[in-house]
Amino acid sequence: MEVQGRIKMIDETKTYGSNGFRKREVVVTTEEQYPQHILVEFIQDKCDLLNNFNVGQPVKIGINLRGREWTNPQGETKYFNSIQGWRIENLQLAAPQGGNTPPPADHFEPAQDFNEEDHDDLPF
Repeated sequence: MEVQGRIKMIDETKTYGSNGFRKREVVVTTEEQYPQHILVEFIQDKCDLLNNFNVGQPVKIGINLRGREWTNPQGETKYFNSIQGWRIENLQLAAPQGGNTPPPADHFEPAQDFNEEDHDDLPF
Protein backbone atom coordinates (compact mmCIF):
# COMPACT_ATOMS: atom_id res chain seq x y z
CA MET A 1 0.00 0.00 0.00
CA GLU A 2 1.05 3.59 -0.48
CA VAL A 3 0.15 7.03 0.80
CA GLN A 4 0.98 10.14 -1.19
CA GLY A 5 1.02 13.80 -0.18
CA ARG A 6 3.14 16.63 1.23
CA ILE A 7 5.15 16.34 4.41
CA LYS A 8 3.51 18.40 7.14
CA MET A 9 5.75 17.38 10.06
CA ILE A 10 8.83 15.23 10.69
CA ASP A 11 9.55 14.29 14.30
CA GLU A 12 12.93 13.46 15.79
CA THR A 13 13.94 9.83 16.31
CA LYS A 14 12.93 8.64 19.78
CA THR A 15 14.41 5.66 21.61
CA TYR A 16 12.32 3.55 24.02
CA GLY A 17 13.15 0.89 26.60
CA SER A 18 16.38 -0.80 27.50
CA ASN A 19 16.61 -2.64 24.17
CA GLY A 20 16.95 0.61 22.21
CA PHE A 21 13.71 0.45 20.17
CA ARG A 22 13.70 3.45 17.80
CA LYS A 23 10.70 5.20 16.26
CA ARG A 24 10.29 8.31 14.11
CA GLU A 25 6.99 9.80 12.96
CA VAL A 26 6.09 11.83 9.90
CA VAL A 27 2.74 13.41 9.02
CA VAL A 28 1.75 13.53 5.36
CA THR A 29 -1.15 15.67 4.15
CA THR A 30 -2.92 14.14 1.16
CA GLU A 31 -3.78 16.35 -1.82
CA GLU A 32 -7.41 15.57 -2.54
CA GLN A 33 -10.80 17.24 -2.15
CA TYR A 34 -10.80 16.51 1.60
CA PRO A 35 -7.11 16.44 2.61
CA GLN A 36 -6.19 13.96 5.34
CA HIS A 37 -3.29 14.25 7.78
CA ILE A 38 -1.82 10.73 7.93
CA LEU A 39 0.65 9.82 10.69
CA VAL A 40 3.20 7.26 9.48
CA GLU A 41 5.79 5.76 11.82
CA PHE A 42 9.18 4.48 10.76
CA ILE A 43 10.84 2.05 13.18
CA GLN A 44 14.36 0.80 13.90
CA ASP A 45 16.72 1.17 10.89
CA LYS A 46 13.92 2.71 8.76
CA CYS A 47 14.07 5.90 10.91
CA ASP A 48 17.11 7.01 8.92
CA LEU A 49 15.11 7.06 5.67
CA LEU A 50 13.60 10.39 6.78
CA ASN A 51 16.96 12.16 7.19
CA ASN A 52 16.96 13.65 3.68
CA PHE A 53 13.38 14.92 3.68
CA ASN A 54 11.91 18.30 4.69
CA VAL A 55 8.53 19.79 5.47
CA GLY A 56 6.63 20.71 2.30
CA GLN A 57 8.14 18.04 0.04
CA PRO A 58 5.74 15.90 -2.00
CA VAL A 59 6.35 12.22 -1.21
CA LYS A 60 5.05 8.73 -1.77
CA ILE A 61 5.44 6.36 1.18
CA GLY A 62 5.23 2.57 1.04
CA ILE A 63 3.26 1.48 4.12
CA ASN A 64 2.08 -1.57 6.03
CA LEU A 65 -0.99 -1.53 8.28
CA ARG A 66 -0.33 -3.06 11.69
CA GLY A 67 -2.82 -4.02 14.38
CA ARG A 68 -2.39 -5.40 17.86
CA GLU A 69 -4.46 -6.55 20.77
CA TRP A 70 -3.87 -5.48 24.38
CA THR A 71 -5.65 -6.52 27.56
CA ASN A 72 -5.56 -3.94 30.35
CA PRO A 73 -5.29 -4.82 34.07
CA GLN A 74 -9.11 -4.73 34.38
CA GLY A 75 -9.38 -7.50 31.78
CA GLU A 76 -10.74 -5.28 28.97
CA THR A 77 -9.35 -6.01 25.52
CA LYS A 78 -8.35 -3.04 23.39
CA TYR A 79 -7.19 -2.92 19.76
CA PHE A 80 -4.67 -0.51 18.26
CA ASN A 81 -3.75 0.21 14.65
CA SER A 82 -0.62 1.80 13.28
CA ILE A 83 0.70 2.73 9.86
CA GLN A 84 4.34 1.75 9.42
CA GLY A 85 6.45 3.14 6.61
CA TRP A 86 9.14 1.06 4.93
CA ARG A 87 10.01 3.23 1.90
CA ILE A 88 9.76 6.93 1.05
CA GLU A 89 10.18 8.53 -2.37
CA ASN A 90 10.62 12.21 -3.19
CA LEU A 91 8.09 13.05 -5.90
CA GLN A 92 9.85 16.33 -6.80
CA LEU A 93 12.79 14.34 -8.15
CA ALA A 94 10.47 11.94 -9.95
CA ALA A 95 8.89 14.74 -12.01
CA PRO A 96 9.88 14.58 -15.68
CA GLN A 97 12.82 16.82 -16.57
CA GLY A 98 13.19 18.64 -19.88
CA GLY A 99 14.12 16.34 -22.75
CA ASN A 100 12.58 13.21 -21.23
CA THR A 101 9.11 13.76 -22.59
CA PRO A 102 8.04 11.49 -25.45
CA PRO A 103 7.50 13.07 -28.87
CA PRO A 104 3.90 13.87 -29.83
CA ALA A 105 1.92 11.10 -31.51
CA ASP A 106 1.80 12.95 -34.84
CA HIS A 107 5.62 13.01 -34.93
CA PHE A 108 5.71 9.49 -36.41
CA GLU A 109 4.81 8.73 -40.02
CA PRO A 110 2.49 5.78 -40.70
CA ALA A 111 4.11 2.69 -42.23
CA GLN A 112 3.62 2.59 -46.00
CA ASP A 113 5.02 -0.89 -46.64
CA PHE A 114 2.97 -2.76 -44.02
CA ASN A 115 1.88 -6.21 -45.24
CA GLU A 116 -0.61 -8.18 -43.11
CA GLU A 117 1.05 -11.49 -44.03
CA ASP A 118 4.43 -10.30 -42.68
CA HIS A 119 2.86 -9.17 -39.39
CA ASP A 120 1.42 -12.54 -38.32
CA ASP A 121 4.40 -14.07 -36.53
CA LEU A 122 2.51 -15.91 -33.79
CA PRO A 123 3.64 -19.54 -33.37
CA PHE A 124 0.10 -20.95 -33.26
